[in-house]
This record gives sequence, C-alpha cells and structure tokens, in this order.
Amino acid sequence: MDKTIGFIGIGNMGSAMIGGIITAGLLTPDKIIASARTVENLVLIKEKYGIDTTNDNKKVAEIADILILAIKPNVYPTVIDEIKGSLREGSIIVSIAAGLSLKTIQGYFAEDVKIVRVMPNTPALVGAGMSALCSNQFVTNEDIDNIKSILNSFGRCETVDEQLMDTVTGISGSSPAYVYLFIEAMADAAVQGGMPREQAYKFAAQSVLGAAKMVLETGIHPGVLKDNVCSPGGTTIEAIGELERRGFRSAVMSAVEVCIAKSKKMGNR
Repeated sequence: MDKTIGFIGIGNMGSAMIGGIITAGLLTPDKIIASARTVENLVLIKEKYGIDTTNDNKKVAEIADILILAIKPNVYPTVIDEIKGSLREGSIIVSIAAGLSLKTIQGYFAEDVKIVRVMPNTPALVGAGMSALCSNQFVTNEDIDNIKSILNSFGRCETVDEQLMDTVTGISGSSPAYVYLFIEAMADAAVQGGMPREQAYKFAAQSVLGAAKMVLETGIHPGVLKDNVCSPGGTTIEAIGELERRGFRSAVMSAVEVCIAKSKKMGNR
C-alpha cells in the first residue's frame, strides 16, 4: 500500500493495530507515524516497531493519508478541534470509538470529511482480529478497499450498516474479554483438578482456538459441532447440562446485550 498511516493514540487497540500492520508486512515502519500524550508510551512503541512518533497531533494530521483516531470517545471533540485545520487533502479519517456515529464525528469537523467507522478488537496484535466498518458518503470504493486492506492485514473484516455498529461492539469489540474470562475459569478448574497452571492455560486456550477454527473453516453450525462432541450418557453432555442449569447461555447473551446498550448510551451523550 502506497499510503502513510497516522495514529493519534497508542493505547491497547492502537498498539495492536500497529503491531498487526507491521507484522503482516502491509507497510514498512517509515510509513507509520503515531502521537500520544505520554512520552513513555511513545518511546516504547518507537523502540518496539521502529515507527515515527511525536507528541504533536497536528503533525500526524498533516502527514497521514489515513488518520486513525485511536482515542477515547470523550476526547474526540477536543482532539478534532485541534487537528481539523491541519488535515491532509483527501485524507481518510478512521474512528475506532464505540458509540460515536458518523454524523456526530462529521459534526465535530464541521466540514465535508471522509470518515470510516471501524470497530476492531485486540487480537489484531496476533493477526486474528475481527473488524467491522461503515462509512459516510464522501468515502470512495477505492478508499474502502484501502481500509479493508489494513483490517485484513491483521485478521478479518466485514462491512455492516451503521445501525449494527453497537451490536458489533458487543459481539466482537468487547468479546475477547469474555473469552479470556472463560479461558481463565476453565484453567482454574483444571488447576483445581491437579494440573499445573501454565499447562492449564495452554489446554484451555488451544481448545478455544481449535473450536473457533472449526466454526470458521468447516461452516458447520455451532450446535451441530457441539452435538458431535456429546456422546450419549458421556462426560461432555454432563458438562453441557450443568452449564445450562447454571444459565451459561443466558448469561452470555445478557453480557452482549448490556454491552450493546452501553455503546448506544455512549453515543447519545
């Protein structure tokens, strides 16, 4: 890709995206520039990835063909007010803020700007991210292809209607945390059963990875795959029955629902 990418903000998500892009070889480090308020974070990411860094957000805006705002939603108005007069002509603004609509972000710029909303997740750091995107009317098909190239460099992406972006937050943006909790719980049970903790995490994590790959690569319904593991009167169906009695399925659905609701609430502030 013959583009320069700028990041304003290098928290967990911004750092994961930078790491994913470089690891995939989509861009060389000299094509990436990032800014942040904390000097220590800038030093660390420069040492780790060899990218250009600065504490001047305007400099990033002036250089970047694709400008990724990897900052908290509550600081968008302040940062955009700071950089809106410094944007490179024709640049694409990429927002990864949960709850902020295209219309809201456009209003902060107070001018016609190309804006793409993206909801990535932190597994981007290991090339296994899942991202959703939508865009405003000023973004071209070529622009979308460029953004998809970035997102596909560290995982998979899907275009969705903007009204589904809050749902995306619940099902993929935040869900790695749910899965980590699940892995930790399984590992704790294995430790209780006598297995060393480091080994327990490997067994639990690899099992989750393998199950996910089965869903994605076979195309078989998850319910069928579950049934295939459950022998009549066996150990697995006993465990499934206990999960159902404990409300596992409804707890997961409720967690996603409250996450979606929180994302919508943040957008209405």
